[in-house]
Amino acid sequence: MERRSFLRWTAALGAGGAAAAAGIAAYGRWREITPALHHPGRAEGHFVRDRQALPAPSEVIEADVAVLGSGIAGLTAAWKLRREGIEDVLIVDGPEPFGNAAGGAYGALAYPTGAHYLPIPPQECLHVRHLLYDLGIITRDPYGPKPHYDEKLILHAPHERLLYGGKWHEGITPRAGVPQAELAEHARFNAEMEKLHAMRGADRRKVFTLPAAHASNDPAWRRLDTMTFKTWLEQNNYRAPTLLWYLDYCCRDDYGTGIDRVSAWAGLHYFCARGGEAANAEGGAWLTWPGGLQPLAEKLAERTGAQRRAGTVASVKAVDGRAEALCFVLENGNPRTYLVRARKAICAMPLFVASHVVDNIAGHGFDPARHMPAYAPWLVTNFLLERFPEELPEAPLSWDNVVHGTQGLGYVVSTHQDIRRTPPAQTVFTSYVALAGRDPREARKWMQSAAPEELLALATVDLRAAYGDAFDGCVQRADITLRAHAMAAPLPGFLSNPGVQALRDASGPVLFAHSDLSGFSVFEEASWWGWQAARAALS
Repeated sequence: MERRSFLRWTAALGAGGAAAAAGIAAYGRWREITPALHHPGRAEGHFVRDRQALPAPSEVIEADVAVLGSGIAGLTAAWKLRREGIEDVLIVDGPEPFGNAAGGAYGALAYPTGAHYLPIPPQECLHVRHLLYDLGIITRDPYGPKPHYDEKLILHAPHERLLYGGKWHEGITPRAGVPQAELAEHARFNAEMEKLHAMRGADRRKVFTLPAAHASNDPAWRRLDTMTFKTWLEQNNYRAPTLLWYLDYCCRDDYGTGIDRVSAWAGLHYFCARGGEAANAEGGAWLTWPGGLQPLAEKLAERTGAQRRAGTVASVKAVDGRAEALCFVLENGNPRTYLVRARKAICAMPLFVASHVVDNIAGHGFDPARHMPAYAPWLVTNFLLERFPEELPEAPLSWDNVVHGTQGLGYVVSTHQDIRRTPPAQTVFTSYVALAGRDPREARKWMQSAAPEELLALATVDLRAAYGDAFDGCVQRADITLRAHAMAAPLPGFLSNPGVQALRDASGPVLFAHSDLSGFSVFEEASWWGWQAARAALS
C-alpha cells in the first residue's frame, strides 16, 4: 500500500467495530499472527455480577485491617497502615494483581498492560512525595521545591514525537507547516493555562491541584463542571484544528474520552494541576519503568509488609461492628472461597465493582442507578519485535510516539530507558487505544464480541501509519489486554456527585479507597484515597 493512501486510511479510521472493519483488508497482509487476548477480571466480574452460587468458605482468616484490592489505592493504604504501626494487614489481590498498574514480560523484556508513567509530583502532592521517598525513588529533599530523583527512573530523551504531515516532529503539539494564526491560538491557550495554574478561588485554595480534594470549592470556578471542555473552548474562541486535536488527544489519553464529553473542569485540570520540578530534571519531567507502573507497585507491595492472598471479593458487610468479606478464587472455572474477618475493611476497588459486592451500598449514601460514574474502555496491546522497524529520518524513535489524526493514542517503547552503546536486539512496542468515539456501553459490547483480527486492526492503526507494511515483518507476538472498564471518565457534574462524596466520608467497619472517588484515574488520586482510608482505619 502506498504510504500516502495508507495515511489517509488511518486518518479516517475511528474507534470501534466500523473502524476495525475498515482495517481488515490491511490486516490481511499480515503474516499469520493471531494475537493473544487477555480479559483481566472478566470471569470473576461476571461471576459476581450474575450472583452465581458460591460454596461455603473453606477457611476463615482474621486480620486487623483487610485491604480488598491491590491497585495503587489499596497498596498505599496498606503502606500507610504499616507506617502508622499497624502490621496485621491482609491484602486480597482482586482478580488482577496491581489492577491498572499491572504489567507483563516476554522473558527479560518487561512491558505495561496499564499505566506506564508517573509525572514528577508537584509540591502540593506531599503524600506522593512521602511515598516515593520511602521507596528510594526520591533520594534527597523530598518536601523541598525540587527534590532529587533516582536518575535511572527519570525519562530519558528523546521524550516524545508526533507524526504529522507524513513526517516526524519533536514533541506532540503540531508545529511545522501549521498556519501562523493557529500557532498564535496555541500560544494564547498556553498563556491562559499558565495563569490558571496559579489561580486561587475565593476560599484562597488553588483552583486546580492534586489531589483534587484540595482544589478550590469556589462556585464561580466549580461552574466549569456544568459544561463540556468543548463548550468552554468554543466560548473562549479556541477553534484552531491543530489545537483542538491536541486537546482532544490529551483528554482521551488521561480520561479515556474526548473534549466533546469530558467536563471543562477536568479538561483544564489536565493542563493546570501538575508542573512538578526536580533538582536533576527539567520541569514537567516523568518517571517511568520498562514494565510501566508494575515495578513501582511491586516495590510498594513489598514495603507494606502485608500478607497477600489471591482472590476476588464476592461480598462485604458489617457484622457486629466488624467487617466480613467473602472471597473466592476460580480454579478451572470452579470457585473456592474463604472468609475474611477484620476490624476494618478498605474496599480498594472500582465503584462499579463495589456496587455489586458491598452489602447495602445505598446505606452508605451511594445509589448505583444515580451516582455511578461513566467508565471508558481501552485496548492495550504489546508487540514483541524481533528487530526495530526502520524509521523515517526526521526525528528519532522516542519513548512516546503519537500519530496525528487517528483515534489511537500512540505507542511507547519498553526498552527506551535501556542505556547501551547499541540498541537491544529485541524490544516491545505498547500501543494504547481508548474507544472514545462510541458510546461506552456499545464499545464494551464490541470489545467482547470482536474477532481477534478486528482488535488487532484497531491496535495497529498508529504503528502501521508510522511504518506501513514494514512493521509486519518485525512482529513475533502480539498480546491484547482488553480493559472494558479501564477508568472513570470525568463527565460534567462529576465534581458534585453526592453518592461519591458519601463514600469519601464513610466511617465504620467498611471504608472506601479508589481513584473513582476523585472521578478520574491517575496515580496521585488513587494514592490519596488509599492514604485517607488508612487514616480512617486507625480510628
